[in-house]
Amino acid sequence: MAVAATITADATTSGQVRPRLFTIDELEAMVRAGIIGVDERVELIEGQIVELHTPGTRHVWTVSRLTRTFARRDSVVITPQSTFELHLRGGPEPDLVVLRDSASQFRRPSPADAVLVIEVSDTSLAYDRNVKAPLYARAGVPEYWIVDLKGERVEVFQEPSPDGYRASRFYLRGETLSPSFAPDLTIEVDAILGPAEPMDDEEQLSDPA
Repeated sequence: MAVAATITADATTSGQVRPRLFTIDELEAMVRAGIIGVDERVELIEGQIVELHTPGTRHVWTVSRLTRTFARRDSVVITPQSTFELHLRGGPEPDLVVLRDSASQFRRPSPADAVLVIEVSDTSLAYDRNVKAPLYARAGVPEYWIVDLKGERVEVFQEPSPDGYRASRFYLRGETLSPSFAPDLTIEVDAILGPAEPMDDEEQLSDPA
């Protein structure tokens, strides 16, 4: 059973317990020490270690299609599902980060070099929208996409500010979109989402046609 506790503002001065927040370096040290398994999917959100769901088949294929799309651009570098350093205690693991090709290969990817961050959502839509979007906006990520597999759409966030993204828009199947860093690159939403899931046998039998 998980027990949630609310830490009041004066808890730190009254001797009560408080959460122990971690840094990215400490998390990576725990992985090297075997405290956290190499294959465990976790990320660091505001100093707290968050366990990620195992990606489903559609999720895996969507990340693959996105990687292939942006890897064709000579002016950018793609880093899929790796630590993205927002700050000392902020290390989410987006499904895809598109970086300028001038980004240093001797440090972790960070917002200073990012032109686009993408999360693919099959079970994590609320988390990607309500938790991660504000973090990316405050860090100055210029553009953020959520590929909503269940909703069959792509949500695009732009104009970051300390209070979140000021602009957002949905793109549906049949539409196209272009990232702000490459307005000449036209991407079909269908090409991102992949083929629509086939109807099961029961649905097909119910169709008199």
